[in-house]
Amino acid sequence: MKLLIISALSGAGKSTALDTLEDCGYYCIDNLPVTLLEDFIIHVVLADKKTYQKTAIGIDARNKNESLNNFADCLEFIRSKGIECDIIFLHADEATLLKRYSETRRKHPLTDANIPLKDALKIEKALLEPIARHASIVIDTSRTHYHQLRELIRDQIDERDSKHISLQFQSFGFKNGIPLDANFVFDARTLPNPYWIPELRPFTGKDQPIIDYLKEEVLVTELFQDIAYFLERWLPRFDAEGRSYLTVAIGCTGGQHRSVYLADALCQHFKNPELNVIVRHRDLN
Repeated sequence: MKLLIISALSGAGKSTALDTLEDCGYYCIDNLPVTLLEDFIIHVVLADKKTYQKTAIGIDARNKNESLNNFADCLEFIRSKGIECDIIFLHADEATLLKRYSETRRKHPLTDANIPLKDALKIEKALLEPIARHASIVIDTSRTHYHQLRELIRDQIDERDSKHISLQFQSFGFKNGIPLDANFVFDARTLPNPYWIPELRPFTGKDQPIIDYLKEEVLVTELFQDIAYFLERWLPRFDAEGRSYLTVAIGCTGGQHRSVYLADALCQHFKNPELNVIVRHRDLN
């Protein structure tokens, strides 16, 4: 049996995630109180394993503080019943969440006459920390639109026979901030930059002129080999300890050329039938 628990800061995309999972064949329930989680597992999921073979449950900050603090005990109980349980946590930076609320004119569930939106966001982050710290997958949706998030969710929960670690390479531009969901960050800004060659500037790291240029640069090859060696050495250790997901971020200045090329090259290097490899270009135009 497969159970996914989806939690998120309000405005970070929980509804989109649950809609996507429903399209992928999951039985989805939103805003289930944590206090009812164990009863739901015993009296519903385990009582009808066929219907609830793949289930996704949304949990948010509308739960009481004390029940959220007991989340670790609930998680241990679920896994003691032989249920495979992963947690997806979605978040975004404060500026993005404020902008989304201003555009949609939605009311944050924790705001009232005495709690403005900025304070509600801080309170919510603290409330959901007991769930976030147990997350198997953390997704930063600050620069992710609706269709990109749906694709990310589908990629991350892709059903596969292999139980090995899922590896995501993500390119990004430092000028737009470091991805909040990265486990490792590598800096490619010291490499030769095609941006400063006028005839190459219009292309991206996915185009052949940039690929040909960067392939010939010794420093690019050396950084690629160093990252590949590091991951080849340590991936088995992460896999052995039961880690399900690992995100490796490669950054350059704008996220258009060097980081895109390296992320794609590393994705191709590590692709094999036993490893679920994903590539994402956060800032690619």
